[in-house]
Amino acid sequence: MLQTRFTKLVGVEHPIVQGGMQWVGRAELVAAVANAGALGFITALTQPTPEDLTKEIARCRDLTDKPFGVNLTILPAIKPPPYAEYRSAIIESGITVVETAGNKPQEHVDEFKRHGVKVVHKCTSVRHALSAERMGVDAISIDGFECAGHPGEDDTPGLILIPAAANKVKIPMIASGGFADARGLVAALALGAEGINMGTRFMATKESPIHQSIKEKIVANDERETELIFRTMRNTSRVAKNEISTRVVAMEKEGARFEDIRELVAGARGKMVYATGNSDEGIWSAGQVQGLIRDIPSCAELISRIVREAEAIIRSRLEGMIVQPQREAAE
Repeated sequence: MLQTRFTKLVGVEHPIVQGGMQWVGRAELVAAVANAGALGFITALTQPTPEDLTKEIARCRDLTDKPFGVNLTILPAIKPPPYAEYRSAIIESGITVVETAGNKPQEHVDEFKRHGVKVVHKCTSVRHALSAERMGVDAISIDGFECAGHPGEDDTPGLILIPAAANKVKIPMIASGGFADARGLVAALALGAEGINMGTRFMATKESPIHQSIKEKIVANDERETELIFRTMRNTSRVAKNEISTRVVAMEKEGARFEDIRELVAGARGKMVYATGNSDEGIWSAGQVQGLIRDIPSCAELISRIVREAEAIIRSRLEGMIVQPQREAAE
């Protein structure tokens, strides 16, 4: 068993996290992750209303008696969701750990802390991690350029970002972006993280509430099957490479504004991808880590395998590389 500051902080067995994923972070997946001894997050804004979120939390509690959390992502919007109401639903439901992401979450952090809720904030740079630490969050999720979703605008891969953050951040930190197996977990621990956060890898599990064809598409794809959209708008998002995302990138290169691509990137179209199994229906998130995903196990099988193999790498492969210098033979 691998115990870290993060597992102690949130009360789980394994240093593995299933972070928030729009349309994917639902009760059945989160409960399966929790039952396997890791930490799962329900995605608040996947639920149409705060009342629906309350029901989804209750549904998850019916499926597990282990700890789980809720993700609340705060992003610019023409019509912002009622964040304060979602926050209240989280607090009133007795959730003890929240993952925040997006714009400065100070008011949310203050309110969650006032009610004894631990906050893990997702960041894409060292400076943002230090800012979140000053805000009073309990842990950081540091997101490298390889990740699905929003990698920020610095383009710093995890191999640099994780140790750079570990050099300065004092609170527990988990590593996000590019993780799918035991090798990644061991590497993250070696780089200074206290665990790993996986999104795309958990999409390709039996309990993931998306169409089987999309799971199989993730398995079939390699590490090159992503596109970076919204680059010209400085709101970069890494998504699966398909007809729509390739078209959006081409339009951006020709000077398209958001209004020109709005219909192509609409969230409703992305949601239909997961429902119909048509991977070209709309924009959907996936990371470069697709190149490391080769099966569709249950969450229990996946988490058990990662922990078992990580322990073997640490005990056998790494320890086996340490040799005692031979004493020079006496002349």
